[in-house]
Parts: sequence; C-alpha cells; structure tokens
Amino acid sequence: MRYVPVKTIIFLLVVAGVGYGYAQMRERNRQPPNYRHAEVTQGSVVAVVNATGTVQPVLSVSVGAFVSGPIQRVLVDFNAVVKKDELLAEIDPRLFKAGKAQAEAQLATKRAEEDRAKALLDQAKNDEGRAHLLQKENKNFISAAEMDQFKFNRIALDAQLIVAKAAVQQAEASLETAKANLNYTEIRSPVDGIVINRKIDPGQTLASQFQTPELFVVAPDMKTKMHILAAVDEADIGLIKEAQRRALPVRFTVDAYPDDLFEGQISQVRMSSTTTQNVVTYPVVVATPNPDLKLMPGMTTSLSFQVDEVKSTLRVPNAALRYFPKRELVRPEDRKLLEGANDSADASEESAGKLSATDKAQSRKNRNRRHVWIEDGLSLRAVPVVVGISDNRQHTQLVTGEIVQGQKLVTGIRAAQ
Repeated sequence: MRYVPVKTIIFLLVVAGVGYGYAQMRERNRQPPNYRHAEVTQGSVVAVVNATGTVQPVLSVSVGAFVSGPIQRVLVDFNAVVKKDELLAEIDPRLFKAGKAQAEAQLATKRAEEDRAKALLDQAKNDEGRAHLLQKENKNFISAAEMDQFKFNRIALDAQLIVAKAAVQQAEASLETAKANLNYTEIRSPVDGIVINRKIDPGQTLASQFQTPELFVVAPDMKTKMHILAAVDEADIGLIKEAQRRALPVRFTVDAYPDDLFEGQISQVRMSSTTTQNVVTYPVVVATPNPDLKLMPGMTTSLSFQVDEVKSTLRVPNAALRYFPKRELVRPEDRKLLEGANDSADASEESAGKLSATDKAQSRKNRNRRHVWIEDGLSLRAVPVVVGISDNRQHTQLVTGEIVQGQKLVTGIRAAQ
C-alpha cells in the first residue's frame, strides 16, 4: 500500500471544502430570496385627515360687575349648575341703599316745589281774573300797568311750574339710576348653564370705573353640544370642505377616556388662518354631543376627519406599494422602472419650486400610477396599478390593475436565519 503524505490529505480536504462551499453559494444564488408577502383583499377603505384640537363650549357667557364695592357674598362655586336670573354673588349694598334714599328725598323735595309752583300759579290766575272783572266794571279801578303786572306775574309762575316739573322728572331719573345701581349689586346669571370659572372670593373689592371685571364664566347647553376647535393644514382644507358638504363624520379621542371613541360633525371651516413657522393652518369647528359631560373645556383631542370612503373594493396593502426591490432581483425588462429618473426629477423639481403650475398638477395626478411586485420564477415582475384613496395605515384602493383578490404581493425580504 502506497503511503500518502498528511500534507496532501489536508490540502485535498481544504480544496473539497472550498468547492462544496462554492457549490452551495451558487445553489443559494439560484434560489429566490425568502420574500415577505401581503394579500390583496376585498373590503372598505376610509380616507382620513388627522389633526389635534381643543374642546370648547359652544357659548361662554362672561358675567361681570357694573358697580364697584366689596364682595359681600359668593353663592356659587365651580361646576355649579345655575338657572337664568339666579343670584351668583352680592356686592355690599349699603352705599347704594343710601344713594337710593337720597334720590327719593330729592324727588319728594322736587314734587313739593312743583306743588308750590302750582299753587302760586293758581293764585296768580285768580288775581288776574279779578282784575279783568274790576276793569270791566270800571276802567279806572285797575290801571294798565297793574294789569301788565298781573299778566306777567302769571306768565312767570307758569314758566316756574314748567321748571319744577322738569326738576321732578330729573329727580325721578336719578331715583331710577339709584335703584338700578342697587340692583346691580346683585350679580345674577344671564343664562341657564354651568359655572366653568369663578374669579372672585368674598371680601374682594371690585373697581368697575375703568374696566368691567369678569366675575364668572357660565357655559350654557354643555350637555347638548360642545365645540372642538381643530387646526387643519392648508393642504387638507379642500378635503375638509368636501367632507363638510357630504356630512361625513369626525371621530376623535381624548386622553381622559382613552377607551372611548367620540363622534361629531364639521360645523364650520373658518377663513382666519394662522401661520406658525411657515405652516399655515385653518380653524375647523367640530360639533359633538356631550350627554355625560365627559368632554370638559380645554381638553386636547386627536381627531380623524373622514374625507372619503369606498366600500367593497379591492385593497392593495400599503407595504406592497412602499416596497422598492434591488435591481438584481428584478427581471431585466422591468429594471428600467427602478431607475425612476423622471419621477425623482419631477419630485425634486416640484419640491424646489421649479415646475410650472400645470406640470405640478400633472405630476401630482401621476402619483396614483404605481407598481407592485410579484414573484415570477426566480425574479420579480412589476405589475402597473392605478390606486385611489388610502387609509394611510394598511390599505389603498385599487382602481385598475392586473391583480386579483387573494394574490400575494411582495412587501420585503425576510432576514436570513
């Protein structure tokens, strides 16, 4: 038996191992990767626009004070349910009662002066009448000068009576003012509602000469309806207006009740824009019922405005639309689609503002023309599709394309074990 050196045996084993590894590598290269898939399904697609907002009452009535003085009593607290004309607080009325008594005394004085002026006028009329009778009997009994004196005395007293009547009216107006000021010491609710803010305490002094102080804020009908003021990006306002026209629902959540889903309707799209860091937003008012008073003023909401819905349609998984394969995995006739020279150029020019308005509109229309990928032997084949609305999470509506329900679309490659 011929002896084989150990070095030769080792060398042959290494060559065999390298050859086997190379053969295995070529075998793996001939096999397709382990792709991830998602199926085309049938169902509904709901397009939404997301935004944040703040809960506000439909109406907030500010209750102030017209007169000044120290607060004597506060009869309601936060969250109190009040009725119209219910007493909320009272300002110390002593000065205003004294003012009313003074006005009543002045009125009594002016009325007495009016009565005195009436009596003097009546006396002057009687004197003038007697003088006329004496003159008729004998012209020498009363001279012309004396007749003039009687006449003009009566005219003067007549004018004095008019002044006295005007003084009485002025005193009556002063008394009405004093009564009104006394009534203003009682702070009453102008509406039925809930006290959502109280800004005074007993003993606090009000100064209403220059600015009416705000004492309470009362919100009526909080159980019937609440408003949510949302800030919506200008790019979505067209969709929001169309959703308002079609009366599509708005769904939202609040952090206080994370398991509850609330629903409302778009009430108003306001034109008063706000610009923050070059981002333009518009206020959109959403009306929603609040029977359990769960929604409280100031709560932050996360809203989803439903802007469109398609029922019973083929749905393409969004992951399949986002997948972009490597060039070597795609069959040769579809590799030109991976270059994306025109699309990327249009996108960069649009972002840089170089496209005209017409080209920009056409570029945005072409965004609905997409490609999905399916396995075709050892390679991937592109299938052109036209898509519609998307729910931005899982599915996008399929408008046209040579794919069917249940077909598996490539969404990625599984990691090697």
